[in-house]
Amino acid sequence: MNTIKNILAIAIIAVTAFSCKNEVQPEVKTVETAVEAAKTTLDPNATYAKAEFKIEGMTCAMGCAKTIEKKMAKMEGVKSATVDFDRQLAMVEYDEAKVTPANLEGTVTSVADIYKVKDMKTVEAFSKKECKADCKKDCCKNKTEAEKKACAKDCKKACCTKEAKA
Repeated sequence: MNTIKNILAIAIIAVTAFSCKNEVQPEVKTVETAVEAAKTTLDPNATYAKAEFKIEGMTCAMGCAKTIEKKMAKMEGVKSATVDFDRQLAMVEYDEAKVTPANLEGTVTSVADIYKVKDMKTVEAFSKKECKADCKKDCCKNKTEAEKKACAKDCKKACCTKEAKA
């Protein structure tokens, strides 16, 4: 009986000691990041070029592609940057006075040594995703309305556009 009283007393002391913590909520502060500051200082009179290039060595959409995309977007003079993991394609709009294609390539390769830039070219408009279905087999015929609209939105092939509107 004495041991039960001792165990009960220790349990009560332990519960009391550990439940009386002074829990203070952390203070939340909003801080302007460098990306936000850079985006507000873009020169509206600057000459912007668009570049597309392949990135080899990416193994995942969230880790690889998003990391590269964020690094390029943070560069001074970059208006927009998008990395499409599925096509292994980067599309960047940048101020020609502040950024060069060599700078873009350097930023990509600085993220990790495994990334390689290939086929860099300046374009008038970014390429769209090609429709993966074969147009000769009525690619949009058996799709739902949502799939038809998505196909028409991203596809350059006439069959997808016609079928999606029909």
